[in-house]
Amino acid sequence: MQPPGGNRLGLEPREDLRQRLWRLIENNRVMIFSKSYCPYSTKVKELFTDLGVECNILELDLVDDGPRVQELLLEITSQRTVPNIFVNKIHMGGCDKTLQAHQNGLLQRLLQDDSATYEYDLIVIGGGSGGLACSKEAAVLGKKVMVLDFVKPSPLGTSWGLGGTCVNVGCIPKKLMHQAALLGQALKDSRKFGWEYEEQVKHNWETMTEAIQNHICSLNWGYRVTLREKSVTYANSYGEFVEHHKIKATNRKGQETFYTAGKFVIATGERPRYLGIPGDKEYCITSDDLFSLPYCPGKTLVVGASYVALECAGFLAGIGLNVTVMVRSILLRGFDQEIAEKIGAYMELNGVKFLRKYIPVKIQLLEEGTPGRLKVVAQSTEGSETVEEEYNTVLLAIGRDSCTRKMGLEKVGVKINEKTGKIPVNDEEQTNVPYIYAIGDVLEDKPELTPVAIRAGKLLARRLFGGRLEKCDYINVPTTVFTPLEYGCCGLSEEKAMELYKKDNIEVYHTFFWPLEWTVAGREDNTCFGKIICNKRDDNRVIGFHVLGPSAGEVTQGFAAAMKCGLTKQLLDDTIGIHPTCGEIFTTMEITKSSGLTISQKGC
Repeated sequence: MQPPGGNRLGLEPREDLRQRLWRLIENNRVMIFSKSYCPYSTKVKELFTDLGVECNILELDLVDDGPRVQELLLEITSQRTVPNIFVNKIHMGGCDKTLQAHQNGLLQRLLQDDSATYEYDLIVIGGGSGGLACSKEAAVLGKKVMVLDFVKPSPLGTSWGLGGTCVNVGCIPKKLMHQAALLGQALKDSRKFGWEYEEQVKHNWETMTEAIQNHICSLNWGYRVTLREKSVTYANSYGEFVEHHKIKATNRKGQETFYTAGKFVIATGERPRYLGIPGDKEYCITSDDLFSLPYCPGKTLVVGASYVALECAGFLAGIGLNVTVMVRSILLRGFDQEIAEKIGAYMELNGVKFLRKYIPVKIQLLEEGTPGRLKVVAQSTEGSETVEEEYNTVLLAIGRDSCTRKMGLEKVGVKINEKTGKIPVNDEEQTNVPYIYAIGDVLEDKPELTPVAIRAGKLLARRLFGGRLEKCDYINVPTTVFTPLEYGCCGLSEEKAMELYKKDNIEVYHTFFWPLEWTVAGREDNTCFGKIICNKRDDNRVIGFHVLGPSAGEVTQGFAAAMKCGLTKQLLDDTIGIHPTCGEIFTTMEITKSSGLTISQKGC
């Protein structure tokens, strides 16, 4: 085959060449990128000849700039070799994968006309933020789409509506309870600003949870309405693959319905992990249960040191509860450890107790009630010492497991990480099975954040059905930990920067700061903290941004955009800060960690 323009394919600008390659893929039933002398390419061509299937073949050794074409194919497919085969716009892979697909019948299915064979163009399994974003975008592009979403109740029987973890038992209720705790602190601060009130102030758990759940229910309903408006079929059913392109949907009554689709997106997210000790599932709660708990949890033990653990411990203490955090090893694994320890110190200063280097080994019910009484037996991780203590509630926040193991992925050959349940994908969120994709928290080695899932879902739908090429950028994704003193970050931790760039090649600038709002209130000085990490070998480019203080998320969002644009230390120095704000400290930061100079502050 020779494309228009004879043998000059590849001499045009890079993006034009990319577009032409995509047109070849999209406009041909079978598109083979080959080399005329390659025996594996010959074997594949013979297969399609035997099947009586017409192919379009581009011999990369017979066109000018063939290596450049192969380089772009590597970006598109993550495959370095030929033959590189697409069937009905789906990347099959190379010779072995194509022959395997022929043996198991997948190739024959792909060769059929999708619109004539399958009930839906796309079925999305999982109605969380990423799944909903993907399904709505595909529907806008004119495709017939179905969403399957089913929440298996927690061991204590908690379940929820459409919208996934973030809306129901994650970001939204967490931020609202965090806000409740901040309002309590603001009440204390207000006296120093002249507010006088006589009545006793106390917190009502039931009033808070009712308001939060009412808001969540309105969001659940809004998602259903939006899906209906965009003509997306929604089923409150559990999706399980039964064969290629076919899925079984089981509703709450156990009724089974089968559906077929040309493409599938797995967006099933994760659920909290349990300890596997006596009494954990019987008597403990997780974040799945906390936000709709119908009674105040009372004296609470939080097990874990993840951001979920510290956030929950923080707002529970902030509304006046007795809270202990049991830590197995370190705080906030994966985050900057200097900041993590500062968060822990601040929480301890404000009433949260920490029991470090211990793990629970037994949970025993002493008295039923709302709340009841539990005895927790814990053992040291550094010896045989054990401790016992009574609590009203034990909240487990020790990590989450991907919801991928009971959905029939093995029946269609989708590979998962057997240890974690995570799904490996290429840079286009495609699994090893060409017509099945995955987004969100189930992905291996990707940020587990709602905006990431939304972005990936939208871009995936546009690539699959809209002829677009843009991929999700997982680099420099900002996030915030909503502990009592908020922590916002983007880019690398100091530990990771040293690992990747070596200590001598990075410069760390840091300082304490004292928010003006804290001065009159008499809040702690030398607590709020800012740090940037720069790559000295790359024009002092900012590769890590960290802020610990009020409204850290709001501060971080703007600096994250600047980092996307290639922010350097000089650009920060050239920027005039807004006074008096927390964010301005990053425009005046001068002290490096290597200098050893003090960073203590005595005022704003």
